[in-house]
Amino acid sequence: MDSVLYGLMGGLVAAAATTAGAIPALIGKSMSQRTADTMLGFAAGVMLSASYFSLILPGIAVAEEMFGVVWIAAGVAAVGIALGAGFVAWLNHILPHEHFTSGREGADAARLARIWLFVLAITIHNFPEGLSIGVAFGADRAKGLSVMTGISLQDIPEGLAVAVALVGQGYTRTRAFFVTMLTGLVEPVGSVIGAAAVSISGALLPWGLTFAAGAMLYIISHEILPETHRNGHQNRATAGLLFGLILMMFLDVTLG
Repeated sequence: MDSVLYGLMGGLVAAAATTAGAIPALIGKSMSQRTADTMLGFAAGVMLSASYFSLILPGIAVAEEMFGVVWIAAGVAAVGIALGAGFVAWLNHILPHEHFTSGREGADAARLARIWLFVLAITIHNFPEGLSIGVAFGADRAKGLSVMTGISLQDIPEGLAVAVALVGQGYTRTRAFFVTMLTGLVEPVGSVIGAAAVSISGALLPWGLTFAAGAMLYIISHEILPETHRNGHQNRATAGLLFGLILMMFLDVTLG
């Protein structure tokens, strides 16, 4: 139960960071597309680094300790990553949602109001982040602290980018703020699920770690990077990605 409680608290911190990021949009601050793409690149870098340093490598280490054979551990990681990516791909396919640039996707998208399509899109994005926090806390508190810190740091510019994008789509600043806050609340849900799963059985730990990594890797490739490269700011987005990756690596090594 301690792991679940820590996972819940970690998810709430990440949700609060998302909400904090939306505050400038609420008080009227604008953000250029170049800055938005740089921030999203930073978010991708944090998630990419967290996937490998905080989830995949520890998952392989735990599996090797459990099975005593390195190739089995690598196989567990491979399957876990594939399952996590496949799960998010499945959600992406069945849930109607709308991207800021590429438009609507999923089943029966035309039947929902556009604001809820945005909510679902961002929810699909945020759930793996919360899942990774919970699983990391289920593995080790120091590891959970590292992942929570990195995810929360990238949630601040990400929350701002989402709120500004919603304002750009014609929503009022107040409505954009509350929608962004709402999307952040899925993170404690994901973190509780992740922490509870690995707390029930230690045998699930390597699967949970690599599953969360696969889910985040899918989001990075399918959602974030294409958005950052649509407007000609790929150099800044790449610089943001590298900075985020290095920062998260440093946090993981020093905190975890």
